Amino acid sequence: MNFLPDLYEFSDVMDRPPLRKAAGKSPLAIVSLDDCHSVKRTGLRTGKDSNLKIMRTLLRKAVAASAFPPLLVLSLAVVQAPRCYAQAPAQPVAPAKVAALNDPPAAPDVSPARPAAPPDPINVDIAKELAAMKARIEVLEAELKSRTAAAATEASPATLPPARVALALPAAVAAPAAPPAQAAVAQMSSDSSSSTVVPPTKKPKIDPFSDWDWTWLNGNPRNKDVAFDSKFFTPEIRADVTYTYDFNKPVDNSMGGSSELFRSNEIQLEQLGLGGDFHYDNVRARFMTQFGMYSTATIRNDPSYAKGQWDIADADRYLAEAYGGYHINALNGINIDAGIFMSYIGLFSYYNFDNWAYQPSYVSSNTPWFFQGLRIQIFPNPHLKIEPWFINGWQSYGSSNTRKGLGGQIKWTPRPWMNIVSNNYGLGHDDLYIPNRGRVHTDDSIEIKYYDKPGKTLDKMAFSFTGDMGCEFGPSTTTSTGTYLQGVGCHGDRKDAKSIGGDNFGPGINPKQSFVGWMLYDRNWFKKDKYGLTIGGGMINNPGRYLVLLPPINGETASSAAINAPYFTGSPSDPFKAWDSSLTFDYMPRQWLTFRWEYDYRHASVPYWSGRGGVTPPGSGGVPYTNNGSPQFFACNNGNTSGQLTFGPATAACTSQGGVWFPDLRRDESLVDIDIMVKF
Repeated sequence: MNFLPDLYEFSDVMDRPPLRKAAGKSPLAIVSLDDCHSVKRTGLRTGKDSNLKIMRTLLRKAVAASAFPPLLVLSLAVVQAPRCYAQAPAQPVAPAKVAALNDPPAAPDVSPARPAAPPDPINVDIAKELAAMKARIEVLEAELKSRTAAAATEASPATLPPARVALALPAAVAAPAAPPAQAAVAQMSSDSSSSTVVPPTKKPKIDPFSDWDWTWLNGNPRNKDVAFDSKFFTPEIRADVTYTYDFNKPVDNSMGGSSELFRSNEIQLEQLGLGGDFHYDNVRARFMTQFGMYSTATIRNDPSYAKGQWDIADADRYLAEAYGGYHINALNGINIDAGIFMSYIGLFSYYNFDNWAYQPSYVSSNTPWFFQGLRIQIFPNPHLKIEPWFINGWQSYGSSNTRKGLGGQIKWTPRPWMNIVSNNYGLGHDDLYIPNRGRVHTDDSIEIKYYDKPGKTLDKMAFSFTGDMGCEFGPSTTTSTGTYLQGVGCHGDRKDAKSIGGDNFGPGINPKQSFVGWMLYDRNWFKKDKYGLTIGGGMINNPGRYLVLLPPINGETASSAAINAPYFTGSPSDPFKAWDSSLTFDYMPRQWLTFRWEYDYRHASVPYWSGRGGVTPPGSGGVPYTNNGSPQFFACNNGNTSGQLTFGPATAACTSQGGVWFPDLRRDESLVDIDIMVKF
């Protein structure tokens, strides 16, 4: 019996109206896609030969009509096959399943056995394409899951458009053995990736000095977190309270020769700082107060405020830092700021919480702590800062003379265990009432962390070394008012016909007025940085004493000493050599808190430190330990001022007042300080 193989039969054809041929169309065109659900794949059965004959007749007529309808039939088969096959579950091996669908069912059939039907090439191609697409998706999904977040410099496939995902994947993909279709897809993906170059993602910029941990540095705060922050303001709070015991036991409790310790045998508030950083839309500002001893002791070491009006010392004494500026998004950042800044000279920070020791050596303690002016911070890369300064003199709130100072800092951190800093200053005419005297200075430091074992009891070791050099220079001259000004030089005794000589040099010579010094500190951390032990010290040689801190004798300040310092002079070639050592133990239970115990021994070549008798004369009328208000003159033993600048006339003036009074100054000082420091 003749029949058509692979014919789809309508199982309910007997219950439907007979098929009607549409005008000009093949009878099969009447079959709609909506009928696909009723199509049942089966063999011919007894009792339905009449239906089969009708369909065979219709098909033969369609084929005989023209060559176009077969193409249409094939098109319909391509369109309808996926929807009809979709009735069955998805199969992993497409070619084998397509062949199975073309086999007759196992149900009994009385008709003669038909030969095995060859697979439909169109359906096989479609199934292969579907399998290839599925294999490719599986490969891509497996590769996406295997990618790690460590490839920061490569584009992540998850962020690429679908068309570029395959290009971003490596050519070799480790996957289980796949059927031929999957292997072909993998090969195609490999060919695509090997022939297409994906441009590398641009490496994001980082904030300068932020990629390594610098909390170990001397002069740098050790906080790893901020207590509070916002888009607009990051607050900062500091408190520094100390108790110091001076073994010289001065009766007036007054200590000298330090920019950190000022009172003996008393609990004192060194500094209370309230402030923080403002930052919004590239605009920046910072301020930090200094209530406590710093607001008085720091100011008295600066003579410039004595020039002119408006009481600059009182205007600025309660501000340690105050500036505003702008951040430029160029290179790795450029900051332009103007105001009051820390000067960075001498490595140690102005804030004791940041330092390895409380009382730094002379190189740090005797050199400037701040300046007022303009700075530009340029960051060519994340580990280099170039910072020029234009400032109102050398450690000054105002300007002692007309010529301003120029200077700057270069900071370089080539390794996470190394910090190199160079500060330099020059050109400024800084000596009050000596307008023709200039000054230059260089301060250079290196810090090395040479041991770092976080899991050990001794977990970190580092050292810092700082060297300073500088000098003053200017010819001998006489001002328009007849005041003689002795000349000085940087290099030995230079000839100057106008020089009249002094106590330590002859006429016709400008003496050497210089500064040289160094300091070395070694720091050890224990128990995950909970404990710290520092040993260190240094020395200074400063003929002319232009950087030596003046002892606070009878209320002496830098501005009064610029007129005359009767007890501790700062004349050209006056000698001063000193050295010191310290041992510091820190207990740091929190990153915000430090308890410190420190012992210091300091020695000078001339009487300098406060002794048992103190540095305060009897007050006027015999009131003990009060200043008489005239530090530029010798005082008498009854507390009154002699009104004389030199010793001879002062002796005569004090004859009836018990003679000339002298402070008790010693060459040595030993002290212990106990400190509590907080920084949020």
